[in-house]
Amino acid sequence: MPIIQGKILEGSTIHTDSWKAYDGLILNGYTHHRVYHHANEFSSGKSHVNGIESFWSFAKRRMSKFNGLTDEKFILHLKESEVRFNYRKDNFLLLTE
Repeated sequence: MPIIQGKILEGSTIHTDSWKAYDGLILNGYTHHRVYHHANEFSSGKSHVNGIESFWSFAKRRMSKFNGLTDEKFILHLKESEVRFNYRKDNFLLLTE
């Protein structure tokens, strides 16, 4: 919870899966929507977590090639992964023009 409170503004809406560690989000001032994968639920209304799970899968595979990153370089590699993920269907070389 301290990590979430240090990174996400109070009052924000958070969409998660049903991991028990997220139980206190509502008590800490967040609007919290869950998707219960264990009940074969993959979305609930507008809530789904497949997008972030897909991104993290991509980013972890990409960053694992570096065999560890320093704290200073991690955010740069994460942001690069974000751009590559968001534009993965485009010709990446044309984005630099």
